[in-house]
Amino acid sequence: MSAFSLTGTDLTTDRLVLRPWSAGEITAVLGDARLEHWAEDFPAEGDRVIAGFIAEQSEPLSEYGHRQIIERESGLVVGSISLLWPPSDGALEVGYGIVDSRRGRGYASEATRAFVEFALTSPDVTTVYADVELSNPASVRVLEKAGLQCWSSDATAARFRTTAPDLSQR
Repeated sequence: MSAFSLTGTDLTTDRLVLRPWSAGEITAVLGDARLEHWAEDFPAEGDRVIAGFIAEQSEPLSEYGHRQIIERESGLVVGSISLLWPPSDGALEVGYGIVDSRRGRGYASEATRAFVEFALTSPDVTTVYADVELSNPASVRVLEKAGLQCWSSDATAARFRTTAPDLSQR
């Protein structure tokens, strides 16, 4: 069973919508403006970094690129998730963030699972991975709950990944 449904460009999960950033939202984040459809503590620092990265791109964004995470119940933007496109040798990195007010609800895992599954629908992608500091056990747990497996680690960091065959076995 799929972790998401696709309607136009939106990915929908049980509790979330993963929607591409609009030009207006990027401008608002970079200009420190507030939009009424954002959670009170959105954007977080990571969201500002992503908005800046998107703004610097000279080419159109891939459908697999960057999304805002929207809480379906409230309609508020509560975080963002990114696939760092294009893939390198079939591998693609995923990154995510949820604002403080919505943490602990499983949103990061739900969004990551859906976006990873979506990424693996691309014929150019065979592996999705994430690097995480071991000093951030919440992020380690997000990746585990999203179905990624620890592939390598050292004293301070771990790399989690999943591949197209791994996903079909879950």
